Amino acid sequence: MSSMQPPLRSLSTAEGFLCGGLAACIAVTVSNPAEVAKTRMQLQGELAKGGGQKVYKNPLDVFAKTWRNEGIRGLQRGLSPAYAYQILLNGSRLGFYEPFRRSINRVIGRPVTEHIPLTSIAAGAASGAVGAALGNPLFLIKARMQAYSPTLPVGTQHHYKSSFNALSTIFKAEGFRGLVRGIDAAILRTAMGSSVQLPTYNWTKNQLVTHGILPADNVWTYLASSSISGACVCIVMQPADTALTRVYNQPTVRLPDGRLKGTLYKNPIDCLWKTFKAEGVFGWYKGSTAHFLRIAPHTIITLTANDIILSLYKDLVIKGWS
Repeated sequence: MSSMQPPLRSLSTAEGFLCGGLAACIAVTVSNPAEVAKTRMQLQGELAKGGGQKVYKNPLDVFAKTWRNEGIRGLQRGLSPAYAYQILLNGSRLGFYEPFRRSINRVIGRPVTEHIPLTSIAAGAASGAVGAALGNPLFLIKARMQAYSPTLPVGTQHHYKSSFNALSTIFKAEGFRGLVRGIDAAILRTAMGSSVQLPTYNWTKNQLVTHGILPADNVWTYLASSSISGACVCIVMQPADTALTRVYNQPTVRLPDGRLKGTLYKNPIDCLWKTFKAEGVFGWYKGSTAHFLRIAPHTIITLTANDIILSLYKDLVIKGWS
């Protein structure tokens, strides 16, 4: 009589966090040059009527001029804090999404296995907000490092020797408040993106599988699902992303009580309103082409790599130890 195989345990939150962080690090290596281009396009002509003077014509022009003047180092500015940020953000987003979704389903009395659009969106937004809050200091210095150009500057310029130098410089000048500058914009941006990233990815994958278009555990299924997800993220997140870049990078002035205050924007809503008044709705979507060039491969690689890493981890570790 054959012995019964014990059921395989599910991944812990910590395991999901680490697998998600690793997948995101692979993705950011590829997508970081487009993030540099997006950041510089968003800052170009900031609050200038008619768009102001154009240093860069389009994302490809950013790539070409940055490569010519700054080399590979210029195209990969901010990569080291981007790695640390991606571990925190996507580790949280991918690691906490399922526990949050199941918990919300339990609270409303629905089966934990049921994928409900509203609970999926809420879980995506909540997990993204956690990651954004944890990673805010890293995203702050990443944006400033990517905006810096010794030859073709746009926006306020902040020059740091390294990530540690950036963090210590901000902390010495502004204290802890400086490191959490723009955290409201970061949470808004990431919650908006996360609210659609995993729900649209899982919905697309389920549709492809249930209608027999593609098999469940297949790279093409992962690629198709993450492509749709990336496009949805870009559309939903772009205005908040522009606000975040500008809030992070704005110049500051010291108040009589010693605090440093941004001179251009009070908060992300104020930034969006002032941008709209000065540049119109297209001001919100500055750098959107570069953003898509960044978000599409990043989402595709992150979600595809995450599924592959999880599958390998289950085969090598969980099944191997069962």
